[in-house]
Amino acid sequence: MPLTDTRLRQLKSDAKPYKVSDGGGLYVLVNANGSKLWRLKYRFNGKEKVLSFGSYPETTLARARERRSDAKTLLADGIDPAAHAKAEKEEDEALNEHTFALIAAELMEKLRKEGKAETTLHKKQWLLDKANDDFGSLPIRLLTPATVLETVRKVEALGNYESAKRLRSTIGQVCRYAVATARADNDPTYALRGALIAPKVTHMAAATTRDEFAEVVQAVWEYDGGAPSTRAALKLMALLYTRPGELRLALWEEFDLEAATWTIPASRTKMRREHVKHVAPLAVQILRDLRRETGSNYRVFPSSIARDKPISENTLNQALRRMGFEKDQHTSHGFRASASTLLNESGLWDKDAIEAELAHVGADQVRRAYHRALYWDERVKMAEWWASEIQQMLNGNRGLG
Repeated sequence: MPLTDTRLRQLKSDAKPYKVSDGGGLYVLVNANGSKLWRLKYRFNGKEKVLSFGSYPETTLARARERRSDAKTLLADGIDPAAHAKAEKEEDEALNEHTFALIAAELMEKLRKEGKAETTLHKKQWLLDKANDDFGSLPIRLLTPATVLETVRKVEALGNYESAKRLRSTIGQVCRYAVATARADNDPTYALRGALIAPKVTHMAAATTRDEFAEVVQAVWEYDGGAPSTRAALKLMALLYTRPGELRLALWEEFDLEAATWTIPASRTKMRREHVKHVAPLAVQILRDLRRETGSNYRVFPSSIARDKPISENTLNQALRRMGFEKDQHTSHGFRASASTLLNESGLWDKDAIEAELAHVGADQVRRAYHRALYWDERVKMAEWWASEIQQMLNGNRGLG
């Protein structure tokens, strides 16, 4: 006999669970604690199975019968209702749990564990914050090219074309990670290629002629403004020509002044490989003098504002501006271009040794250009020669050679 709401309300618990049928495989399981649970018994591929429809009265009699009808339709089409229900549940979870913001946070944690540089992580998080503000709570499966484009165009509208390009790329990185971890089907940013204004490529300004660089060197050594760490950093940029971030964030523990070496950890190099540099006597003396100025600080170049923080690249560039060098003439990063140009023009050094000294080599060149036995001795001589040339510039002789 089919069930009625009156009969359902009157069902009482017993010492043992019992079933009351509504027909067509649908029944109510009355438990000893008084709960009334809807169940559908059916057969699929010769096996008896049971599907749950929730509890009464939360799931009404009419709704339970609708779900029974839906299940029968699926069975008629050769689909297992239980498997279908599981797939729908997983889809709902994917929509509710796999949001862009959560997957972005997961990717950032992965990058941290891989040892990506803090500066890289900070820049990437800054970009992701912009995306999260607009669609962080959106299920990543629902993210469309139009949604991404709307966000990226906000940055583009400010004239920040390079940032807009990087924002699109970073969003795409999150989407591809979601695809790889089976939580998305595609990367919507792929469709945006060519949709953004291409940023104009500008090279870091640098003094690349002999006379221009000598002028920079003399100005740096004569500069008496700023903190001691700023003045020392600019001199060492000229002598060591590393990337500004590699130098600014240096710790005293990385230097062995007796052995005249500086070991830059892999976490701070662009190529993510430890890089050892020879430190010429002139640079060693600058470091010893600076150590007396900074005392026990573990940072080589502490900020004068917050001693536990390093000086910023902006601090170095501002000092160059005060010396009279405009941003299109020379920058802190420009010391590398100056050294690269003039070392190559000298004709004294193997080009691969120069690339190794600059830590420019790619993965396919590691065995050849990073082999200490092949290039270390030449790099030591190169560093000594470069320091002597800078000394000559300070003495008024601007000609290299």
